[in-house]
Amino acid sequence: MPAQRTLRQVASCTGIGLHSGQKVSIALKPAPANFGIRFFRADKGVEIPAHVDYLGGVQQLQTGLSRDHASVETVEHLLSALRSLGVDNVLIELNQAEVPIMDGSAAPWVYLIQSAGTRELGAPRQVLEILSPVEVQDGDKRIAVYPFGRFKVSYTISFDHPLMRHQEKTLEITEQVFVDEIAPARTFGFLKEVELLRQRGQALGGSLDNAIVIGETGVLNALRFEDEFVRHKMLDAIGDLALLGHPVRGHLVVHRGGHALHTAFAAELLRQRDAWHLVDASESVAAPAAARVPARPAVRSAAR
Repeated sequence: MPAQRTLRQVASCTGIGLHSGQKVSIALKPAPANFGIRFFRADKGVEIPAHVDYLGGVQQLQTGLSRDHASVETVEHLLSALRSLGVDNVLIELNQAEVPIMDGSAAPWVYLIQSAGTRELGAPRQVLEILSPVEVQDGDKRIAVYPFGRFKVSYTISFDHPLMRHQEKTLEITEQVFVDEIAPARTFGFLKEVELLRQRGQALGGSLDNAIVIGETGVLNALRFEDEFVRHKMLDAIGDLALLGHPVRGHLVVHRGGHALHTAFAAELLRQRDAWHLVDASESVAAPAAARVPARPAVRSAAR
């Protein structure tokens, strides 16, 4: 039976916050079964569960959580790595409000987790199995999930830029697929927007070392994949859906998404309690997916 996992030992590092520009010390610590993933602001003495119930502020350029008088920002890359590498229980201790950006991808977090190692705990892992489709729309943006026996992501992006007008990709996400195909993909931004963001007190720690910067006619740093942009959006979606509290068994389909849409969808999915159930990870799918897909999923509009 697939068991819950935690880290074998403490793993720590330092880095810079993408938006704050502040130096951050962070430590990933082993935790007991059913603890889940939690952040601990050591400078505030506040623990914040990685769950949609604790979403804070507007989720646009990053995903943030808050509780009482403390917050933690830019959690998505670390959460994506933890979820994809099967770490169910961990305490993430940091001394600033923002998780370090590292190189803009999840690859450094993969390295840190693999260096620490993982160990099984004496409790079964539960997965959130999708029973019927759920969809959220916001204008021409759309996100939906459908029954599927494992976890698969299909993502489409469309931007008004010659380099990235349209990219799409579908991958069934396993630990190895994530490590090889998703984790190295970096966050990206447009050069013309950087100065505006900095005037607003954002992207203060951004550089060519931790983000792909896109100019009018090309990128200012080399790509790791030809379709690195859509791969990174998949990385973000996996991290944002980690806020459901359990791995997902289903097919996630996203068109022109972002953190606001991903997190609104996660909250809506939990509200639609008849569309899913929790099962032990060892249990087989309740019925063939095709038999449970209605003509049209339940659709909700995302809050603007």
